Amino acid sequence: MDLQDQLKNLFPDHTPSEVPEKVTESSVWLQDEPLLCKYEKRKGKPITIIEGYNGADSDFKQLAKEIKQLLSVGGSFKNEQIIIQGDYRDRIMEFLKEKGFSVKRVGG
Repeated sequence: MDLQDQLKNLFPDHTPSEVPEKVTESSVWLQDEPLLCKYEKRKGKPITIIEGYNGADSDFKQLAKEIKQLLSVGGSFKNEQIIIQGDYRDRIMEFLKEKGFSVKRVGG
C-alpha cells in the first residue's frame, strides 16, 4: 500500500488537486538598460555591487537571493543595490546573462 492509497483511506471525500509544474523561466522583469557590475573594497574587504535595476524591488531581492545561493556567500540588498561579499564579477555576469539580462562591467 503506497502513500496515495493510505491518504484515500484516511480522507475518502478528498479529491487530489493537480500539482502545478515548476516554472523554469525566471519571473523577474528583464530590462533594456544593462545592469552594472562593480568591484570595490570597503574596510579592506572586496565586494561586488550590482545596480541599475529598474523593476520591482521584490524581483531584485529574489535575484539577490539566487546569486547568494549560487555562490554560497553572504550579501545584502540595500539602496537598490545588491552587495555580494567577495570578487565574483565573472561568475555573477555569466549567471545574469543566462537569466537574460544584459550586464556591463564597470571598473578594473
